[in-house]
Amino acid sequence: MKDDGSTQVINTKNILIATGSEVTPFQGITIDEDTVVSSTGALSLKQVPDKMVVIGAGVIGVELGSVWQRLGADVTAVEFLGHVGGLGIDMEISKNFQRILQKQGLKFKLNTKVTGATKKPDGKIDVAIEATAGGKAEVMTCDVLLVCVGRRPFTNSLGLDQVGIELDNRGRIPVNNRFQTKVPNIYAIGDVIAGPMLAHKAEDEGILCVEGMAGGAVHIDYNCVPSVIYTHPEVAWVGKSEEQLKEEGTEYKIGKFPFAANSRAKTNADTDGLVKILSHKTTDRLLGAHILGAGAGEMVNEAALAMEYGASCEDVARVCHAHPTVSEAFREANLAASFGKAINF
Repeated sequence: MKDDGSTQVINTKNILIATGSEVTPFQGITIDEDTVVSSTGALSLKQVPDKMVVIGAGVIGVELGSVWQRLGADVTAVEFLGHVGGLGIDMEISKNFQRILQKQGLKFKLNTKVTGATKKPDGKIDVAIEATAGGKAEVMTCDVLLVCVGRRPFTNSLGLDQVGIELDNRGRIPVNNRFQTKVPNIYAIGDVIAGPMLAHKAEDEGILCVEGMAGGAVHIDYNCVPSVIYTHPEVAWVGKSEEQLKEEGTEYKIGKFPFAANSRAKTNADTDGLVKILSHKTTDRLLGAHILGAGAGEMVNEAALAMEYGASCEDVARVCHAHPTVSEAFREANLAASFGKAINF
C-alpha cells in the first residue's frame, strides 16, 4: 500500500523479506521520545539530563548510558540479569567491563527489575524497582528514562498469514539453510530470522541468500560472526565463551594478555582491559576470542578470520605482528593459550 492509500501489485519470481526490527516496548511504560525514550530518542535529546535511568544494561544500554554519562549525566542502569553486556559475553570480560565503567562513573543495579514508571507534575520521572528475587521496593527519580530492553522482529502487518507463513514464539520467520521460508520462493534474512540482530550478520545473509537464488552455494558459520559493544573501552568477541565451553563439556585452554603490558596501549595511555583466548585443549584450535580494550572492534576481525580458516593458536602466535600495535596483545594471548606463557608478560 502506498502513502496515499492506493495499492500497487508487483509481479516477481522471488521475494526477500528484510524488514529488520523495532524497539521492544516495556509493559506499562509509554515511550514519548521526549523524557521517556527508546534508543532512537536517546540520540536526539535536547540537553544533557541531570539524572538518567536506563532500563537494561545489555549492549545498547551500556553504549548509550556511557555516552550520556561522559557528557555529564548521572546515569544508573537497572539490569534484570546479574551481569552487564547482555547475552553471549564472557563472564570474566563482563566483570572487568563493569568495573571499568563504574570507575568512569556509570552506576549499575543488577539482579533488579523495573516494576513501573510515573511522570510527576514537575516533569521528572519516578521509576519503581525491586530485586528480582523479591524484597523491598525502591523508587529512583530521574529526568530521562531510557528503555533499552532489546529489539523484536518487525514482522507485523506483512501479510505472512495470507501465504501460510507462521511465526515462531518470538515473532521470527522460520527459514531453512538457504533462507527459504515455508513458501519456497519467499526468503527472509536479518533481524526477522533467528540469530543475533547485527547489521553485518544481515549483510552477509543478504549476499548469500541472493547468490543462492542464482544457484550458488549458501554457507554461513554463525560461530564466526563477531559481536562488538561500542563503548570506551570497546568489548568484542567471536566464538565460544568460557561458560559455553563448560556447558558443552569441551576441554579448553586459556591465554590472556593485559593491555597494561602492551607498548602501544601504554603510549596511548589507554591500558584498561585484556585479550582472552580460548583454545581446544588437545588440538589447540582457536575456539573463542574475547577482547576488552580500545580498538577491540577492529582487533576481533583477525580472530574471526583465523576461526573461519580453522587456525590454531600457534598459527596466530607465529604470524608476525607490527610493533608497536595493540594487535600484539592478541598475538601474545594466543601464544599464552598455545604454549602456556606470553613473551612480554
